[in-house]
Amino acid sequence: MKNKAVNFCPLHKRKSIKKGKQSSIVLIIALLSFLASINSAPAQQVLDKIVAVVGNEMIMHSDVIGQIAFLVQQDPKINPDDKEIFDAVLNDMINQKLIVAKAFEDSIEVSDEEITQRWEYHIANLAKHYGSTKRIEDVYGMSLSRLQAEYYDDLKKQIMVEKIRQQEFGNLKASPKEVEDYYKEFISELPEVPEKIEIYHLVKNVGTGEDIKKSAYELGMRIKDSILNGGDFADFAKRYSKDPGTAAYGGDLGWIEKGKFIKEFEQAAFTLQIGKISDPVETPFGYHIIRTVNKNKDSLHSQHILLKFGPSDADIDTVKSILNALKREFEKTGDFEALAKQHSDEKETKGFGGLIGKLPLAYIPKNFLDALNSISDGEITEPVAYNSEPKLSYHIIYKKRTIPAHKADLKEDYLDLEQFATLNKQEKMFLQWIEKLRADIYWEIKD
Repeated sequence: MKNKAVNFCPLHKRKSIKKGKQSSIVLIIALLSFLASINSAPAQQVLDKIVAVVGNEMIMHSDVIGQIAFLVQQDPKINPDDKEIFDAVLNDMINQKLIVAKAFEDSIEVSDEEITQRWEYHIANLAKHYGSTKRIEDVYGMSLSRLQAEYYDDLKKQIMVEKIRQQEFGNLKASPKEVEDYYKEFISELPEVPEKIEIYHLVKNVGTGEDIKKSAYELGMRIKDSILNGGDFADFAKRYSKDPGTAAYGGDLGWIEKGKFIKEFEQAAFTLQIGKISDPVETPFGYHIIRTVNKNKDSLHSQHILLKFGPSDADIDTVKSILNALKREFEKTGDFEALAKQHSDEKETKGFGGLIGKLPLAYIPKNFLDALNSISDGEITEPVAYNSEPKLSYHIIYKKRTIPAHKADLKEDYLDLEQFATLNKQEKMFLQWIEKLRADIYWEIKD
């Protein structure tokens, strides 16, 4: 039970907030995200105190200040000294911890693979922000592998929150009448819809030839043999490893708890005797030569050398030839959707004839947009590369039509409006759910 009343009203619903503060509405969604937590990590040390307790977890004053600092980075108009902002952020953090507590209570499961995928996504974003993975390590004073271990629990909880919200509200959808009502209520507040392109794509993944994988494996075995014959593991890691987070440190991963490695890596590393070196172990990232430095029942200290293998020029040329043949087929038949349903490798869009949707120009990857700008409506691009580590794919993109910027229209923009109306409906239900959690789970704001 909550034992201290509070005027709960999240920032994005607080109508008394000035217009300048409302511009940061969308940022609140990211409050407890990995990026917020990791960006607040190197914050200046201050005298700390407990500002709230949720279940058996505490929220420190520095935690709230760190979240506010992250918001200010995104929107300098936010006043970090505004008590209303502090209270709104604190309440949002309480909500997140209540949701996490409920997720643990409901035994929401998160796999290692899900955490690894989320980590890769966030590191890619951080690398764009800082310019390189090396710069990330310099800022936080540790290797990427240590950072991954440090923020493992944050990532897990973030995914748990998303899963339980999906479980509770994922099936809620606005009815046609609710969409129409939403449109009528907010029509004067809806911004102009930016220029969009309605696009479809057909995807072919580029596989790695067995000869390339064989060469990488053989290199790994030669490295292992050299180390066994007196070579220094750390020196070979610095020379050969393609892991930017550990190569400079001799491949040292430090102590990491069980369950935080990729499954194939962990199984091999825990099987090895202390001081022993593995044959190359294949994971989605390549081959790893692993040395177990020390271990106990629950954790492991290891080094590794990562040997990446990618497609050859011949592998790429084969895929591009297939796509060019399909492009010629489209020019004969004009039926792109049928071709995508039959030939695309992307299961998420294949069943919809390759439909991506009506995308604002800002949401389209630059190389895709450049290709689309070179063709007219109703035409198809040349094969365009898309590199999403560790996969490389090529796409041919169908530019069905260009939609000029316009005022939101119920018919033309129905899917967008349906999404907004659904989010509005889910938000209302979410706030009711949060109030129930606040009644059922102990929490307290400290003086």
